[in-house]
Amino acid sequence: MTLAVPVAAPQTRLAGQADGLALGRARMAALGQPPEAIQAFSHYYRLLRAGASGFIDARQIAPVERLTDYEELDGYEMIGHELIDKAVILKLNGGLGTTMGLDMPRCLMPVKQGQTFLDYTVDQVMHLRRQLGKQLPILFMNSFHTRAATREALTAYPQLRNGIGVDFEQHRMPRLDAATLEPAVWPADPAKEWSPPGHGDLYAALRTSGALDALIDAGYEYAFISNSDNLGATLDLKILGYMATYAASLLMEVAYRTPSDRKGGHLAQNRASGQLLIREYAQCPADERAQFQDVKTFQFFNTNNIWVRLPDVRDYLARHDGFIRLTPIFNRKPVDPAVAGAPQVIQLESALGSAISVLPNAAAIRVPRNRFLPVKHCADLLVLQSDVYQRNSQSRLVMNPKRVTADPPRRAPLVALDPAFYGAHAALARRFPFGPPSLVRCESLRVQGDVTFGRNVVIEGRAAILNDSGAPYRVPDDALIRGECRVGGADIRKNAVPRAANGD
Repeated sequence: MTLAVPVAAPQTRLAGQADGLALGRARMAALGQPPEAIQAFSHYYRLLRAGASGFIDARQIAPVERLTDYEELDGYEMIGHELIDKAVILKLNGGLGTTMGLDMPRCLMPVKQGQTFLDYTVDQVMHLRRQLGKQLPILFMNSFHTRAATREALTAYPQLRNGIGVDFEQHRMPRLDAATLEPAVWPADPAKEWSPPGHGDLYAALRTSGALDALIDAGYEYAFISNSDNLGATLDLKILGYMATYAASLLMEVAYRTPSDRKGGHLAQNRASGQLLIREYAQCPADERAQFQDVKTFQFFNTNNIWVRLPDVRDYLARHDGFIRLTPIFNRKPVDPAVAGAPQVIQLESALGSAISVLPNAAAIRVPRNRFLPVKHCADLLVLQSDVYQRNSQSRLVMNPKRVTADPPRRAPLVALDPAFYGAHAALARRFPFGPPSLVRCESLRVQGDVTFGRNVVIEGRAAILNDSGAPYRVPDDALIRGECRVGGADIRKNAVPRAANGD
């Protein structure tokens, strides 16, 4: 089911220009992309050229009021234990850490004590293997951006070899010139003429890579899929048992939204059919974004922890030209953000979770927030590195038991760092040379301006450090920050003081 709303096409192709669809198909074929990927490109291209916006109109959807809750899954763990030999872990690893100024796969970004997301993930899988006494396999879906570096890093973990392969590569599609809808040309860096088509491509990529047949032939029936930068996403026997009991083809883990999730894809249902769907921020019309961000109206967001039954996916793909027609996302951006005035391109993408509106007998379940620990920006990484989280015996990052907050209870603090000074990982490291401050008693922190933090700084309650002086400022060693602190004013002297003076 596609809920793209037809609107006037933003571009008009000039008479006599070569056909963008034919050019795109030819370029994909020359690159060796399989017919299923070319079919998917053709489908989304035709929608774009016809004027489809990819938007999901609020008039077509209704909030979801009630879901099965994880706390209700007592008894399903034994069923999951009986099925663990049929389960596989899939990690989505197509993206680079470019939003944090890093040119590396997200799974290779450092987290704590020099360990990367990949290191944590491998430790989690090895713990499950020891705990269950099973050879639980894990595969990574890489893109052409991430595959070489990730495969090189995986050579350090020969224990992950499983007889099927440790990864497969998703497809690539030509980026389109936004003015002509023809494949973009960028001779300075031809790789920027292509993009992965979003993690919704996983279903088709599983099939064309041969991984889907190989897994099913080896006896695997269920796949747990999650982002490679989500260290809360571990295979859970209760959820596996629940999914199998109710014969779901797809089961999505959702969590209650908080203000920090306002722009994350939310769960809704089609008013006409009642079928569940996911609406991403990019699929929301501009005049509906205030409602989109109302976390009380649309109370569940997609964690992108998705369970699928592999034979159901294979059967559906076999009946539908080898790809699932998901709600399109038309992602517009400069062909090279590093070049001022670079022409705009459109990437044709889709999201993994939007298959909830397509696959039969798909469902969602509410899970605890600790199954969702993403790192998209430097502020997320700072919280994860702080004393808010601790590593447990299962190599999971769990909330520090000392963290007790009233609003919201047992939630991570909301941290907003000035993107002009903390947008890149290197800049973050320079301004926290002694590591993150203590945030275990912090509800929120906002930093504006150029601020460097000294040793052993503690942030409590709702705090803000505002430096609009135009000069760098260094928070003193052993300072305790409460409330709003303005550099150069009385507030900074009152609120940023040695903890000994406060009895701490």
